[in-house]
Amino acid sequence: MAHVVVIGGDAAGMSAAAALRRRLPDSDEVIVLERGEWTSYSACGIPYWVAGEVESADDLVARTPEEHRRNGIDLRTDTEVVTIDLEAREVHTAAGERIGFEVLIIATGAEPLRPDLPGIDGAGILGVQSLADGRAVIEALEEKPQDVVVVGSGYIGLEMAEAFVVRGIGTTVVERASVPLSIIEPALGEIVAETMRARGIELLTGAEVEGFELDDDGHVRGVVVGGRTLPADLVVLGLGVRARSDLAAAAGLPTGVKGGIVTDARQRVVGADRIWAAGDCVETRDRTTDLPIHLPLGTHANKQGMVVADDVAATLLQEPNRLTFPGVVQTAITKFCALEISRTGLGEQQARDAGFDPVVVSIRTSDRAGYMPDAGSMTVLLVADRGSRRLLGVQVVGTENAGLRVDAAATALAAGMTVDDVVMLDLAYAPPFASVWSPIQVAARAAVKALGA
Repeated sequence: MAHVVVIGGDAAGMSAAAALRRRLPDSDEVIVLERGEWTSYSACGIPYWVAGEVESADDLVARTPEEHRRNGIDLRTDTEVVTIDLEAREVHTAAGERIGFEVLIIATGAEPLRPDLPGIDGAGILGVQSLADGRAVIEALEEKPQDVVVVGSGYIGLEMAEAFVVRGIGTTVVERASVPLSIIEPALGEIVAETMRARGIELLTGAEVEGFELDDDGHVRGVVVGGRTLPADLVVLGLGVRARSDLAAAAGLPTGVKGGIVTDARQRVVGADRIWAAGDCVETRDRTTDLPIHLPLGTHANKQGMVVADDVAATLLQEPNRLTFPGVVQTAITKFCALEISRTGLGEQQARDAGFDPVVVSIRTSDRAGYMPDAGSMTVLLVADRGSRRLLGVQVVGTENAGLRVDAAATALAAGMTVDDVVMLDLAYAPPFASVWSPIQVAARAAVKALGA
């Protein structure tokens, strides 16, 4: 009888556990240890829960612990693993329990960055990563805060700022870069900045948080920026995340970019016997540069969990494995109110850092035939390599229906296409949906012209 232990009960962990439960004999145990109370939930939906667009946390849960248990998984919530003992092949919980394993799957996720600043541990200074975090923000909103400060304007910072705007709360966003959402090019970031300010947000760019002022009860009352104090009843940290890999590192397992656990293409932890890892706690490979990267997204976590299950089952059942995880092309999408923002591949500086000679073009076009009454606009920025003419990256900012245009570019990147190839793609056209040249192809044609024959 095999003993499979999974640490972590969200996307990667439960994806692996559910698939293994279907493939392994009933006599094999699949045990999942989850330190929280929820499983299989959408952390990406938290800002929309906070905004009131999603009614409750339950709506963000794809499968409850009870459903997993009915499917034969030994799922133990509120169970935190504090030690992995590789020599004894067991994990130790905070309650003192020792659980042996033949196979260990680590899916511990990521955690919000909390800078070491004066007052950072004050009440009312919250990160947003789990449903418990989202509930804490909603409970804070029940106290009717007048001033909210969001620190950082990445995906979470931007989406949380929108949530507060929707609720009619005075909101300030502090960003140390020159524009918000610094993973896109500055020219596109300026469009995002204009939209944020037009919706009433006080956006402070090129600004660094120096600390937090607390009242006599230890609750935040202000954020110190550039020598002045911004009033704040609630602070949300949107500074990004790091891999939650301390448990693995303490056991001697290898970690890399942003603390991500190092695995091979089958999600096996490098140098470890029958230990796999998946999800936001691992580093992966960028398919354009072939370099390691940490990119925590639920899309990757679910796929990696599927790969883990396939390889674990193949190992235990002595069958050939079918799946590997090929890496990522850094595709992501978000929005701020009516403005959609998406990107895939490399930006200009990323391309230079990777050794490419980038050519960058930017075009403005419509999201459908320009004569259609509801036509909107978008800006598409495209990066290509001068020598090989290879597509390196695409970024899109625009009105409704603009964001998902990036998927065609992501597919082209994964296929290693040149901009000439992209121009000749057979993409869908009808006036209500696109102009005769897709916006991505319009940008590719501009790149072809810039590169010359």
